[in-house]
Amino acid sequence: MPRAILAIDQGSTNTKAMLVGEDAIPRNICTRRVPTDYPRPGWVQHDATDLWQSVCDAIDDTLSNVKATDIIAIGLSSQRESAVAWDKKTGEPIGPVISWQCRRTRHTCAEVGLSPAGERVQTLTGQPVDPTFSAAKMHWLLEGVPDGLVRAEAGDIAVGNVDAWLLWKLSGGAVHRTDVGNASRTQLFNLYTLDWDDELLAVFGVPRQAMPEIRPSGSLFAESAGCGNLPSGIPVAAVLGDSHAALFGHLDADSGAVKATYGTGTSLMGALSEAPRTVPTLGSSIAWGLPDAAYALEGNITSTGAAVQWMSNALGLGGIDEVTALVGDSLDTGGVYLVPAFNGLAAPYWRSDARAVLVGITQGTGRKALARSALASIAFQVADVLEEFRLHAGTKRLLADGGASRSSVLMQYQADISGVPVIRNASENLSALGAAYAAGLQIGFWPSREAIAARLPDVDVFEPKLDADARERLLAMWRDAVDTAIEFGGKVSERA
Repeated sequence: MPRAILAIDQGSTNTKAMLVGEDAIPRNICTRRVPTDYPRPGWVQHDATDLWQSVCDAIDDTLSNVKATDIIAIGLSSQRESAVAWDKKTGEPIGPVISWQCRRTRHTCAEVGLSPAGERVQTLTGQPVDPTFSAAKMHWLLEGVPDGLVRAEAGDIAVGNVDAWLLWKLSGGAVHRTDVGNASRTQLFNLYTLDWDDELLAVFGVPRQAMPEIRPSGSLFAESAGCGNLPSGIPVAAVLGDSHAALFGHLDADSGAVKATYGTGTSLMGALSEAPRTVPTLGSSIAWGLPDAAYALEGNITSTGAAVQWMSNALGLGGIDEVTALVGDSLDTGGVYLVPAFNGLAAPYWRSDARAVLVGITQGTGRKALARSALASIAFQVADVLEEFRLHAGTKRLLADGGASRSSVLMQYQADISGVPVIRNASENLSALGAAYAAGLQIGFWPSREAIAARLPDVDVFEPKLDADARERLLAMWRDAVDTAIEFGGKVSERA
């Protein structure tokens, strides 16, 4: 086999490993499921050891028939705001990986958000105080073990997002590092100084000594220590958050484009040419540092693919493919709307107290209408966030990738309900490919992004077909359903 980049993509539901050669085509794609626990309502977590094992297993399968000398670098993408802490002496985790979906820190975040510090946090980080982000989770983990904060201040406990944990394991415990993009999702990182911020660390009660060293997304993070079929001495040349890697993988991040990665949740992200700005309904991040920091606006949706999976389970179906088959060639729900606020609503509403609702049901509502409501809820949620991008960044088109983007019915409905062209990248592996591209550019495997783009297949384009009046009627009904989810959730919270 010719020389290749090993790409690793560690996500919320699975871990992928693949090889990407000079032709930019992924090969030897292997996937391993990641177990998820739901110990209490609103709590979502993984076992850190299981998560690492999924990475090892995927790598082993990918490299089962590959010579060690063929692997020239590693590119890593991973789920972002999920927080993990471990003992630096033993290398053992001190608690679960608290998922980005988890709401266990909702009350802490509400207190910070309502305090004088709340506005300061948003000013420095570009993000509203919300349980999605890592800071409060890191404090929760440190408080959960005897003398956790004291040991963290002494440098004996490390905290970070999943990328930092994987780098620690890949390097055999030699490095504790992260990239600027992942760091910008913690709410402990100052978008202006591009470093951990003492004021933010104090607000959330996380010692600086426990935090990873920050590096540009394209740089030498570590060398592999060897693990199964992975030889030692392979440079980890790029690290990006999964959403950042997907945006980079589109190779079309400029001039009014926003990408949406349709996964368990959906992240919409658009690169900015100037310094970060405060948009209350969205968040600002570092897209990547290659090597200079590129800023981005982002809106995160908690439950999109998760909503389809929930409906699939409720209807006794086998996942999104069977839901799509039941839906047929239309997403007309007959006035039935699912608002999948299973863990609250993130962008653009930021209401962690919202509850999921299913409205508009009649005696004539059948399985098909219910399936359509789940798939349509993805398009409506994306359209809500995309409207904020249109208002604040002049968005002209949507770049789509991820599992649910396979549904052409959904992609056409997305174009119709959003009123902009949807450009679908057919690859289901864009986060992994983006990490591979960044690693390859870092080591000179490819001379430029343009050289990579010239090797890629054509994309699919879905143009809007729905007239403006019909679009607004559908959106108005959807937003009435969202109001119901927020109102009902507020009443439940008051009585809890």
